[in-house]
Amino acid sequence: MVQLLENKASTLDEVRQKALKCNKCPLYLTRTNLVFSDGFPGAKIMLIGEAPGADEDASGIPFVGRAGKLLNQFLEQAGINRKNDIYIANILKCRPPQNRTPIPSEKEACFEFLKAQIDIIQPKVIILCGSCAMSMFMDKTQPISKVRGQWFNYNEKTKMIPIFHPSYLLRNHSTEEGKPRALTLNDLKNIKSFCK
Repeated sequence: MVQLLENKASTLDEVRQKALKCNKCPLYLTRTNLVFSDGFPGAKIMLIGEAPGADEDASGIPFVGRAGKLLNQFLEQAGINRKNDIYIANILKCRPPQNRTPIPSEKEACFEFLKAQIDIIQPKVIILCGSCAMSMFMDKTQPISKVRGQWFNYNEKTKMIPIFHPSYLLRNHSTEEGKPRALTLNDLKNIKSFCK
């Protein structure tokens, strides 16, 4: 097990080094830091977000701003330890200007790194965090509100489940049953149960 984890970490570092040298889209020119990943390479759960924001670009770590702090609260409430139970990455490794939504050419340029991360981690569950992440792997015509919390196959060993992005939850404060925050917490609890 230790050897497997060391191999994963080493291989992930090789992918990170390639991403550091990537110039397939112009975002590398304006980034402060490459934002590659956070969490545990041996995790059963992988969370995929959209792209780094200003806080992430400054720190080089995904989900550390306001949305990241909210995500941490939800993970903790669901019994998912950010350090030991989950591996976190984004579709884009560089911040888009003014945190705008990634454009198709940027997503396409960065996808090889994300795909490599998935192949190395081999998670039991991929959490597609937000509609941008969901659209990379699923039918783009479906709104996330219709499919969040549902299980889909990534391959024969890995399931995918879309959830609301924490930046959306920052604008939706109600914790009443049936509201986005309650639904998201429920989704994360289901993921935790599935990975026991």
